[in-house]
Amino acid sequence: MKLSRLLAVLLAALLAGCGTATAAPGTTSEPRPVPREAYDVGVRTLTVEPRSARPLPVTVWYPAVGRSVAPGRFPVVLYSHGLRSVPALHAALTTRWAAAGFVVAAPTYPNTNLRSLRFDRADVRNQPADAWRVIRHLIRLDGTPGDPLAGHLDTARVAAAGHSAGGFTTAGMFASGHSARLRAGVIIAGGGMAGSFAGPPAALLFVHGGADQIVPWHVGRAGYDRSDWPRAFLTLPGQGHGEFLTPGRPGFAQVLAATTDLLRWRLYEDPASGRRIAAGARMPGVTAFEDRLDVPR
Repeated sequence: MKLSRLLAVLLAALLAGCGTATAAPGTTSEPRPVPREAYDVGVRTLTVEPRSARPLPVTVWYPAVGRSVAPGRFPVVLYSHGLRSVPALHAALTTRWAAAGFVVAAPTYPNTNLRSLRFDRADVRNQPADAWRVIRHLIRLDGTPGDPLAGHLDTARVAAAGHSAGGFTTAGMFASGHSARLRAGVIIAGGGMAGSFAGPPAALLFVHGGADQIVPWHVGRAGYDRSDWPRAFLTLPGQGHGEFLTPGRPGFAQVLAATTDLLRWRLYEDPASGRRIAAGARMPGVTAFEDRLDVPR
């Protein structure tokens, strides 16, 4: 793909805005203690609004005990894939987050996924609204008698994350009027534009390869600099658009540690996890980390 075209599309997508959820009942809850041991991970698929003009297949990874959803309620992470991708290609992160105590829901966006017959980069502008549709569906699902996830979703504690175009989708979810239930964002190889990072503040973690030729490092950095929310920037020097998301590659362990601790800090309200973010993110020669998270000491 041409860099100039991709950046132009992503800029237009964010400037165009998106539909968002506004504050609603159920945006407060008492946090559970942060899990101390890893769960088994279950997976299921569902479709949001299957008869609509934009049906959304969603892959859901969840903490499990054997074949059942683990007891208790778990915060929710909405994960957005990039251009010509699908949720399964991001399972290295999403399954590990589920094992750490989160329900991770990843929609397959209709016109930017790997198998789309009508691929359209410009459709990124519609994806933040799609992501909010998934969150609203999960809110309803939590109260649906007989559904395996009913009673297990802490939809008052939600984070958004995504890679590349999914990172821009994530930024677009933090527009003015977004629900206070959205408490954290992880923007991987993406960025933010005017109109993002407005409304109720959240904690943000930007992750970017220093040698990214698709979405250059300075694009992510511009989003970071534009926000005045609690935030951190994790750089993978010399790396490109996402090889650090592959287990065993340099930086993967640091990205996993920093993102998991951010989610634990904000969604489980665990200050020890917040204090660990910088320590887990830094590895000389592999990562560089800037921290403006304002974690209570």
